[in-house]
Amino acid sequence: MASHRKSRPAGTRVAGIRTPALATAALTSVALLSQSANATPEADDKPSLEEVEKKVDDLYRQAESATDKYNSAKEKTTKQRKRVDTLLDDVAERTQKLNEAREELGSFAAAQYRTGASAPDTATFLLADTPQDYFDQTQLMDRMTGRQKVAVDDYVTQQSETMEKRQEATESLRTLTETQGDLKTAKATVQRKLADARELLSKLTAEEKARLAAIEREKQQEAARKADELARQQAAQQKAQEEAAQQQDSGSSSAGSGSSSSTAPADSSYATKAEKALAFARAQIGKPYVWGAIGPGSYDCSGLTQAAWKAAGVTLPRTTYDQVNAGTTVSLADAQPGDLVFFYDDVTHVGLYIGNGMMIHAPKPGTYVREESIYYDGESAIHSVVRPA
Repeated sequence: MASHRKSRPAGTRVAGIRTPALATAALTSVALLSQSANATPEADDKPSLEEVEKKVDDLYRQAESATDKYNSAKEKTTKQRKRVDTLLDDVAERTQKLNEAREELGSFAAAQYRTGASAPDTATFLLADTPQDYFDQTQLMDRMTGRQKVAVDDYVTQQSETMEKRQEATESLRTLTETQGDLKTAKATVQRKLADARELLSKLTAEEKARLAAIEREKQQEAARKADELARQQAAQQKAQEEAAQQQDSGSSSAGSGSSSSTAPADSSYATKAEKALAFARAQIGKPYVWGAIGPGSYDCSGLTQAAWKAAGVTLPRTTYDQVNAGTTVSLADAQPGDLVFFYDDVTHVGLYIGNGMMIHAPKPGTYVREESIYYDGESAIHSVVRPA
């Protein structure tokens, strides 16, 4: 018999209550809103543009720090490799002389055997475990001829020196292995930091990249303003020094003495060297920053300053934390063209001061050697100023 029961209206049961279709739709909307609310924290996990910029800058600084460690390890590795090569050559030469001394002793032993000598002195010597064993266990040295004694002395000397050099070479090889390990570690750290920075930047949208560029322009404008302010301060200070010097000269002329001002700028010989260093640095503008590079096609920050001062006849160490100790520290207000300006507490960046609050430097990966305000990363980033010659 056919059923005449009406079909249920569209809807679902909630806690035993039949809900109409409209109520079901409302519940669905609430569920979707709840899901969206739950998804919000994930969206909020995305760092802000300012956070991305800071993280990228930090990664570049860490890469520069690792680059200095790489440069130091590379320099040590190069020196150590040369030392090892020299020692190995020395060992080979001494081994050859030892073999020659042994052959000469062998000729004496053979002669004794042919003549049937009763005291096979040299043969006994050659068969001893060590020269000292021979001397401790026998008195045969007294019965050797003059030529035999000379040959034995030569052999003992050559063997002792050869063993000493072999030990020295072994220690040097061990040190070389350690410095090569440091070099490999530093290189891996640099590459990892740069890869992390590239990954962060690759996730930015076109709009975010444009905003980031705008933030960078604002920073550069502020840096330029600070540079102009420093230039005015230095000009005023220079003028005051010149006026004081003139007054002192006038007083000295009347008093018959001629002492000079203690605040006089760097001497002319320094200015001449600095001019050569700056001329070299300007010629490198536009060349890419490459970590670990010392030219001529690319540079890192300390590679540029080292090469610039080398062109002026002054030898600087390779790394920033060595260069910062390679001269006389002066105040920022007294900075002269050619001085080295160092940045950050860990001294991981350096530029060549050109005057008026500006410098030439190799900034960071992805950039080129350029002129820029010394305030490019804020006034607090400046660590010190050093006059290298």
